[in-house]
Amino acid sequence: MRDNKLTWRNWAKAALLLVPLLLLTLAQPAPNFIERFYSEGLYKGVSSILHFLFSWVPFSIGDIFYIAVIVSSVIAVIVTIRAAIRKNFWLAGKTLFRLVISTELLIIVFYLFWGLNYSRPPAAELLSLQDTSYTLSDVKNVTGMIIDSVNKTRSRINIADLETSDDSIYTTSAEAIRNIAPISSKFKVYLPAVKSSLLSPLLNYMGTSGYFNPFTGEAQVNRLMPVFDKPFTACHEMSHQMGFGREDEANFVGYLAGVNSKNELLKYSAYYEATIEFLRYLHRRDTTSYKLLKSMLSDAVKHDLKTDSLYWTRYSGPLGDMSGRFYDSFLKANKQPAGLRTYNRMIRLTMSWYKKRGIY
Repeated sequence: MRDNKLTWRNWAKAALLLVPLLLLTLAQPAPNFIERFYSEGLYKGVSSILHFLFSWVPFSIGDIFYIAVIVSSVIAVIVTIRAAIRKNFWLAGKTLFRLVISTELLIIVFYLFWGLNYSRPPAAELLSLQDTSYTLSDVKNVTGMIIDSVNKTRSRINIADLETSDDSIYTTSAEAIRNIAPISSKFKVYLPAVKSSLLSPLLNYMGTSGYFNPFTGEAQVNRLMPVFDKPFTACHEMSHQMGFGREDEANFVGYLAGVNSKNELLKYSAYYEATIEFLRYLHRRDTTSYKLLKSMLSDAVKHDLKTDSLYWTRYSGPLGDMSGRFYDSFLKANKQPAGLRTYNRMIRLTMSWYKKRGIY
């Protein structure tokens, strides 16, 4: 009887946890409600606490948390399978229920700590950048402007810049994130900070330059990738700390922080990433213009592009493909139907930003 009661208690716990999951699901189609009471309310408080607790720690608490979760989950699955094989169905059921309850709790914490930001109004609305009536000719003009900027900033980068320490890059990037706060109240963030991921070797094989941990509020960067990738990636991940969930929005905010910085390496990193995005866009729509504009890149920028490509190609393989498919599905399940292609949609926000300022 005692064993049966334990099983029923587990059933009850699992069923009760479905209630907050259902409430979170029902709240997601109400973006203005999410913005007012979550993104500008609860999330501000939660993120401030997480940043206060973890931003000063020199290593990634989030990485350790993920390792613990993965190891615990693997052990639970092994115990469940072994118990089932030995026909110890009580132990198998008990372990399985604990795994289900833990998963439900993680999902609830994910959405309460950060995930509901996926359901806030899009950045175009929040930043009054809804005018996307640009032409292909407009894109070509802005691409030319960005290429001119990336060439000029690259010419000012010296050997010392390329040997900048990670800590220095992270400090500069956090300062750049703080400095764009006057542009919009939506850009305010408490104690922005970024760290090197302890899992950087694994991130290489996953094809990942960085990630944001919603459970600890930590922004993390792959410390092993080329130095000119790091500053923009740091700003991108700290944009998630602000509450911008969608990848194109984080790219755009990271770009703004970079190009408005006085640090040459950060400024170059932002223009470099924007160059890649805009040329990729043109490659799909006007190969002639793409080839012409790409030929305008300086030899130094072309060298960086080649270095970048060779670096990531070295680690490409099944793990990267698998993680790419998983994250693509994850993005589609969280208000980003374009999946991984969402990263490339920063162009819409960038074009609208420049148009609003009369740059094209």
